[in-house]
Amino acid sequence: MKNKLNSTVIFLSFALALFSLMAFTSVYRLSTTPIAKLPIKGIAPIEITSLTVSSVELEVKSHYNFLDAIGFRESSNRYNIVNKYGYMGKYQFGKSTLRTLKIKVTKEAFLNSPDLQEYAMKQNLIYNKKRLQKYIDKFDGKIINGILVTESGILAAAHLGGPGSVKKWFRTGKIKQDGNGVKITQYMEQFAGYNLYL
Repeated sequence: MKNKLNSTVIFLSFALALFSLMAFTSVYRLSTTPIAKLPIKGIAPIEITSLTVSSVELEVKSHYNFLDAIGFRESSNRYNIVNKYGYMGKYQFGKSTLRTLKIKVTKEAFLNSPDLQEYAMKQNLIYNKKRLQKYIDKFDGKIINGILVTESGILAAAHLGGPGSVKKWFRTGKIKQDGNGVKITQYMEQFAGYNLYL
């Protein structure tokens, strides 16, 4: 009886481990066949290719991993930092973005509240997703001008340059960059493939 119970426990443990592995790993293949070209006046058409299963592996990463990764890129995950342009905290928020999110607080209060900064980031992701939903729905999982487009990549790019700059990239191919010369397409690539819960 004891041996049978041990065998059952071992089997259930193995099954749980296998399920966890399947839940956190996803495999894709990048197709090189163009499926559409967007005609744009005065600009070369944007080439879009499809994504099918296998070949290039992308780890499915969690919402928490996304916040940790983007916070590290922005500030090495430091809540109390202000850069030379006046952007504040872990996610380097500007005053105008905080006003847009209806967060009215002093610089000191913002820098001293990790909870408020995490709340601001969540609200910013929700705000940007609403403005970019049709682009997410249309292009998620496709290759545009050599870049794999994903929801998390789009929202990371919007965090860097604003949702308007992301829309402009989809419409015209124009790439915005911040004061440090970081391009929104770099964020789109670096932060692709995360599962966001918004």
